Order: sequence, then C-alpha cells, then structure tokens
Amino acid sequence: MNPVLELLRAAVGPANVLTEGDLSAWEVDWRKRYRGRALAVVRPGSTEQVAAVVKACAAHGVPLVTQGGNTGLVGGSVPDASGTQVLLSLTRLNRVREVDAANLTMTVDAGCILQTVQETADAAGLMFPLSLAAEGSCTIGGNLACNAGGTQVVRYGNARDLCLGLEVVTSAGDVWNGLAGLRKDNTGYDLRDLFIGSEGTLGIITAATLKLYPRPAAVMTALATVPSMEAAVALLQAAQSRLGSGLTGFEVMNGFSLQLVRQHFPHLRQPLPPSEWTVLLEQSDAEGEAHARSLFEGLLEAALESGTITDAAVAETIDQSHAMWHLRESIPLAQAEEGLNVKHDISLPISRIPEFVERTDAALTARWPGLRLVNFGHLGDGNLHYNVQAPAGGSAADFLREHEAGVNAVVYDAVTAHDGSISAEHGIGMLKREELVRRKSPVALGLMRAVKQALDPHGLMNPGRLL
Repeated sequence: MNPVLELLRAAVGPANVLTEGDLSAWEVDWRKRYRGRALAVVRPGSTEQVAAVVKACAAHGVPLVTQGGNTGLVGGSVPDASGTQVLLSLTRLNRVREVDAANLTMTVDAGCILQTVQETADAAGLMFPLSLAAEGSCTIGGNLACNAGGTQVVRYGNARDLCLGLEVVTSAGDVWNGLAGLRKDNTGYDLRDLFIGSEGTLGIITAATLKLYPRPAAVMTALATVPSMEAAVALLQAAQSRLGSGLTGFEVMNGFSLQLVRQHFPHLRQPLPPSEWTVLLEQSDAEGEAHARSLFEGLLEAALESGTITDAAVAETIDQSHAMWHLRESIPLAQAEEGLNVKHDISLPISRIPEFVERTDAALTARWPGLRLVNFGHLGDGNLHYNVQAPAGGSAADFLREHEAGVNAVVYDAVTAHDGSISAEHGIGMLKREELVRRKSPVALGLMRAVKQALDPHGLMNPGRLL
C-alpha cells in the first residue's frame, strides 16, 4: 500500500483521490500534444486540504503538478509520463468569497471559472474585464499562474494588473494570506508578483483578490477592413488619440484566418467582404451612447477619408457586437478543424510589427512554399498569434513533425531581431522551456533559478516546466 496515497486520501477523502479509470481529462492537455500519467489525481476542496496535500507530498519527495481548467497551450499543467507526479486539480476550490463593492474588489477561490467571476461582478453592477476565448472553462488560478492577457489588455492590462492580492500554499505546505485588497502596500518585496506568471513552479495559488470596475454606460463595436498591417497600426494610433482610455479592444485578423472561419463555420455571418486584414475595435464610454457613437463614427469616417480603412461595419445591437467578437474567438477553433499547426504567441513593439510580418512572411513562404499563415491577435498590446498551417492537401501531422523546429527557428529569430518576446500570454510550460534558455539572457535565467531554489528548494512544484 502506497503511504503517500493513504495520506492523500486522509487529507481530501478517498473519493477525491483518483488512481484508476479514464483520467485523460486531467492527463491530456487541451491541444492533445502532451499525454502524461499521474500517480493520482487529487481534488482538494479547501486551502487547508491543499496545504495537507503539499505537506504529504513534500514529506515523501513526490512532485506536484497543479491544474485549473486544463486549457493551457504550452503543456504546463499535465503530468509527465513517469507515473510519479501527483496532479492537483483545483476545480473544487470554486467559491466566491466576497464582493466588496466599495473597494471595487472580489475575492475568489483559484478554481473559480473566469465566466463565473465575470457574471458575479455583473450581478453586482460592476465589471471584471479579463476576457478570453476559454473563459467558460479556464480558472482564475490558471489565469494568474500564466499571467493571461485576453482581449482588453489595451485598457485594463494582463491578469497581473487585475489582481490585488493572493493566497498561496508554499512548497513546504505553509499558507501565505495576502488577500487584503490594498492598492498601496510598500512593505517589502512584492510576493504577489513572484507567484503571478510562475506557472505553479514556486507555490500554489489558492485564492485571489481581483480588481473590479464600474460598468461602462455604452459600448461600441466595429469591424473595419484595412489594406495592410501598416494601416492597422495607423488606425490604432488614431483610435488611441481620439478615444483615449475608452479604447478597450483592438484585434487584428489576417485574411486567411477569417477564411478558415468562413470555411468551417459558414453559419457565422461576416458582415464585411474578404480583405488582407480586418480589425475589430471596441470603445467603452462612461458618458453614454450618443457620446460614444459620436466619437466612434468620427474615428471611422476620418479613417475612411484618409484611406486607412476600406470598409467598416458598426454593431447596432448587443447581439451584433457579440457576433463580431464570436468571429474573432472562432479562429482557434477553425484552425483546429483545419488540422495541426505550429502556434506562436509572441509580442513585439507595436511600431515594429509591420516590418516583422512582412519579413517573416517572406522568409517562411520562401522556405516552405504553400504554407498558410494564420496571423491574428491583440494588436492593441503588441501580441500576435502568428501561427503556421501546413500547405493545403498535405498531412498536417507530417508537416508539424518534420518542420516545426525549423519554423520556430525562423519565427523566433525574427522575434528576437525585432526586440520581442517568444511568449506574450500563454507561458512557457514544457513547449518553450528549451527555447527560453536560448532566448533569455544568462543573467535573467540565473535570477529566475535563484528564486526557484529559494522558494522550492526540493524542486517539487511543477518540475520540468518553465525552467
């Protein structure tokens, strides 16, 4: 009888320690690239139970892999194939602990689904602005562990910017409670920011205090076609100048990405004809619809007159706005329908994006004639999902197996040359671990390893990920 399993059953109850049957929901990542085997899937129901699990594993030298909604894209939250790692699923930690409307904060367990947080804020007459395609299944703990971005970073920032405090179980099983919703606290190192973005390698986030915002009085959404990436950047500059902080979303989609949506989801209406590039932009206004419409339509009219955009469609209803966003959010699903692809989640200085796209497109198509580029993302904050689809008619799996390393080298060399980052919002996980060593400075890596050694000296927190 395994003594660790007995301790885990005592800590969380036998029904919440899974060792048999189909465990693929926890052992296979969302992209189905990584398939592991866990010693056990453990589902604690409280912070105290998480601490007990960590202490049991620490006492026996058993590594822990923490998982939220299992929607990650870099293999950071599934066990390896050794059968020695405990998979710690936090989905039972799903309480909303408090909504403090006067302080504009909400405190929630790490396993709360992002959509639940959004809906709870809305019911209180407020807004939690983090929004991404997986919001119906991803969890707050996972969002914070990888410092998720999403569609409104241009106005509200990443998950890090939306978090005022954390509760964390350390690698020794101690509980740090840093949930006070303070906007100013200069009492030493910012421990919160150490754990946000650490991908479970330093400790386990069990709860968070999040920032809330007043709901805008009006929201305007539009699609606009532009002839080039240079024009998209020019439109972004004009929108920032005219709308200021009211600009809450600015997404870009190349022609092939929307072609895939048209092909695989023909029921989704696209109100504008195909174009080299299409921009989705959104404005949130505190004054009201008349003020918002005046600013928004003035921006688009000026852009049409200058030739920055070639056509535009403004949403007249909430349903039309949702439909526009649904087009953008359907691109990853359409890609999956088309077949395996080489994904890149990169960030660049916005001013250098047009040059990067032109040069990298040319380098890739010259080396691999016929490959198809699915380029979309959050232009407002410089984050592109620059993905590469195999040539039509060929085997996507074969292309991935034979050419992924070469494609990555071309893309990441170009990212480095343009002062960018190889991971904007997805994290490092297992997928980019070796790439990080090649691209990060030795000084930065040394500091990161020193932090890891200090907070997880036995290397039991999500080993083999990130570092």
